[in-house]
Amino acid sequence: MELTCLHNKFNFPSLPHLSRPFFKNPNPRVFPRKINILFLASASDTVVASSIKELGSKKDDEFGDLKSWMHRNGLPRCKVVLNESTSHDEKHMPVHYVVASDDLPAGDVAFSVPNSLVVTLERVLGNETVAELLTTNKLSELACLALYLMYEKKQGKKSFWYPYIRELDRQRGRGQLAVESPLLWSEEELAYLTGSPTKAEVLERAEGIKREYDELDTVWFMAGSLFQQYPYDIPTEAFPFEIFKQAFVAVQSCVVHLQKVPLAQRFALVPLGPPLLAYRSNCKAMLSAVNGAVELVVDRACKAGEPIVVWCGPQPNSKLLINYGFVDDDNSYDRLVVEAALNTEDPQYQDKRLVVQRNGKLSVQVFHVYAGKEKEAVFDMLPYLRLGYVSDPSEMQSVLSSQGPVCPVSPCMDRAVRDQLADYFNRRLAGYLTTLNEDESLLSDPNLNPRRRVATELVRLEKKILHACLQATTELIDELPDCVSMPCTLCPVVEMKGTF
Repeated sequence: MELTCLHNKFNFPSLPHLSRPFFKNPNPRVFPRKINILFLASASDTVVASSIKELGSKKDDEFGDLKSWMHRNGLPRCKVVLNESTSHDEKHMPVHYVVASDDLPAGDVAFSVPNSLVVTLERVLGNETVAELLTTNKLSELACLALYLMYEKKQGKKSFWYPYIRELDRQRGRGQLAVESPLLWSEEELAYLTGSPTKAEVLERAEGIKREYDELDTVWFMAGSLFQQYPYDIPTEAFPFEIFKQAFVAVQSCVVHLQKVPLAQRFALVPLGPPLLAYRSNCKAMLSAVNGAVELVVDRACKAGEPIVVWCGPQPNSKLLINYGFVDDDNSYDRLVVEAALNTEDPQYQDKRLVVQRNGKLSVQVFHVYAGKEKEAVFDMLPYLRLGYVSDPSEMQSVLSSQGPVCPVSPCMDRAVRDQLADYFNRRLAGYLTTLNEDESLLSDPNLNPRRRVATELVRLEKKILHACLQATTELIDELPDCVSMPCTLCPVVEMKGTF
C-alpha cells in the first residue's frame, strides 16, 4: 500500500498592452476607447490609473455616502450606520464597516435591502436561462458579476451603481484586518506561507481566474443585448488580466451565497453586506432572501456602536484568508488534510480495497484533521495504515472475514506504523520557515507588516494542529511495549508524500 499525504486538499502586477486580434470583429458595436482602470484592490506593484487620493478628493455630495444613496433608492429604515477603521497604509483610504446604530436584541432585523439594490446574475443578464448556461459552462458567477461591474465602472457617475462601486473601490477587496487576499500579494509576500498548503491553493486559484479571463468574451457574444449600453471593446481588450483579477477578488470578498433561491439569484452582491460586515466562524447570523429583499437578523445582542457580525460558513482558515483576507482564531471548522492511497501494485490491492470500502473508506482516502480533534483523526487513520502492513494471504483472509476496522498486526509492526506517522508530522513542521515560538514573537510586534501578520497567524494555527497530531501519535507510541520498530524491508512499502 502506498500512503500519499497531500497537506493541501481543501475543497477548494505594470499592465501590458494588449494588441487587437487580426480577425474582423464580429461585433459592430465594438470600437476602441481609452482603458479606464477598475477596482483599486491591487498588489503593491500594480500600476493604477486612478489614485486613492483622487477618489477621496472628488466632491460626491450629490450621491452622499453608500447608506444615503441606498435610502434614496428604497432602503427602508434600518438599525445600522457606517464607521471607518484607519488603513495600515496611509496611501489607502480607511476601511468602512457596519455597526449597530441602536441596541439590538438577539433576533432583531438589522437591515433589509430590497432586491432592487441587490446585484445577481438574474438582474445582470435579465434571463435566467442564459444565467444558468453561463454558470454551468466555463465561467463562474463571480466572473460574470465582476465583468458586469467592470463595465458599469466605465460608465462613471452615469451608472446607477456608482456609489456602490465607489465603496468597493474604497474597500480594495480588503478583509477585516484591512489586508487584501493573498491572490493579490507579491511573490515575496507569498513566501510568508511557505510550508502551508494555502500557498499552493492561492496559485491554483490564480490559475483558475486566468482561465476564466480567457473565456470572458463568451459573455460578450452570448449576452450581446446586455452590453448594448456599453460602447467599449470586448472584455479581453477593454480590461487587462491584472485588472480583471483585482475585480474578481473584490467581488469574491463581498459576494453572498443566498439559500433557497433560483440558481441565477444564489450569488448576490448586497450593499451593507460583506466586506462591510464582520465575518465570524462562531456566529449563526446569515443574510437571507425574504419577501423580495435580503435581510440580516442578528443572532446575539449588540450594543449601539458595536460591529455587526455574520457567519462566514463552514470554512477553514485557508479559505477565509484567500476569500476575505483574515483568519479566525476561534474557528471550529479549521482543518488540515491528510490523503492516503492504497498501492495499486499491491498483489492484495483488490482485497484491501474491499476492506476499506466496507468500513466507509476509499482506496484514495481523505482524512480531515480538525482543530481540537487531532487525536480522533489519528485514531481514524491508524486502521487504514495498518492494512498496508498485511502481506500474508492468510492474515488478509482473517481481515476479510472480520467485522469492523480490525487489522491485527504485531506490536513491532504497529510501532512502525506509528513511527512513520510521527515522522510525517515532524517533516510537515520542518517545512515551515519559522517555529511556533518564532511565530509568537513575530505577532507580538505591533509594527509587523499586516500581510506578514495574517500569514503568520495562519501558519501558527496550522502548526498547532500538527503539533497536536504529533503529540497524540507520540502518546500512542509510548503505550506500546518496548520493541524495535519493524524495518520497512519486512513489510509493504508505505510512502508519505507532500510538499513540505
